[in-house]
Amino acid sequence: MVRAELDKDPADVAGMFDDVAGRYDLTNDVLSLGMDRLWRHATVRAVDARPGERLLDLAAGTGTSTAAFADRGVDAVACDFSTGMVFEGKRRRPDLEFVAGDATRLPFADATFDVVTISFGLRNVNPTLEGLREMRRVVRPGGRLVVCEFSTPPLKAFGALYRFYLRNVLTPISRAVSSNPEAYDYLEESILDWPDQAGVAAMLHQAGWRSVSYRNLTGGIVALHRATAP
Repeated sequence: MVRAELDKDPADVAGMFDDVAGRYDLTNDVLSLGMDRLWRHATVRAVDARPGERLLDLAAGTGTSTAAFADRGVDAVACDFSTGMVFEGKRRRPDLEFVAGDATRLPFADATFDVVTISFGLRNVNPTLEGLREMRRVVRPGGRLVVCEFSTPPLKAFGALYRFYLRNVLTPISRAVSSNPEAYDYLEESILDWPDQAGVAAMLHQAGWRSVSYRNLTGGIVALHRATAP
């Protein structure tokens, strides 16, 4: 099991997600106490994609997030670097377009999409800046990016409670419901290692995105970052 260092090996992380694909969505529902559904709804509203727009959903997993856009008439493409996730997604939603791809080397031409979104996957992109630059490459000028990612609660007391949950509650629950509990050890570590809201905003600026902003969800457990391509 690879530790969740920020220089993690993409092949190891992809293999880990292959192992949990079958029960991934159920496990996320249980571990988040159902809040992952609220976060997905907030992301859909923030993206505000309209019918006819071309959307790239990165780290799409089994396509749960992509389906929310496609069902609204958006031309949505699900992309994930775990072939296990892609296979499971195609089995569940054969009507969706799935592509296996690495966020640091996206298999799409320049300016292909109106909007790019990635939920709970930016932490797994290595190097992160290279992935953010690739996202900017494949979106049209003036196109937008929405990142939904775990973050840092600004209130110290709530942050301490959250870290207690990650370290003392998440692991026992994951061992009961997940097909690969060690993957959720990685989840805990990658969240704790991840930059805070201002740090992610700085990375977006460095990668060339403009009009960068964010807002917190659930007290800062999750943050929605938005940006626009110049």
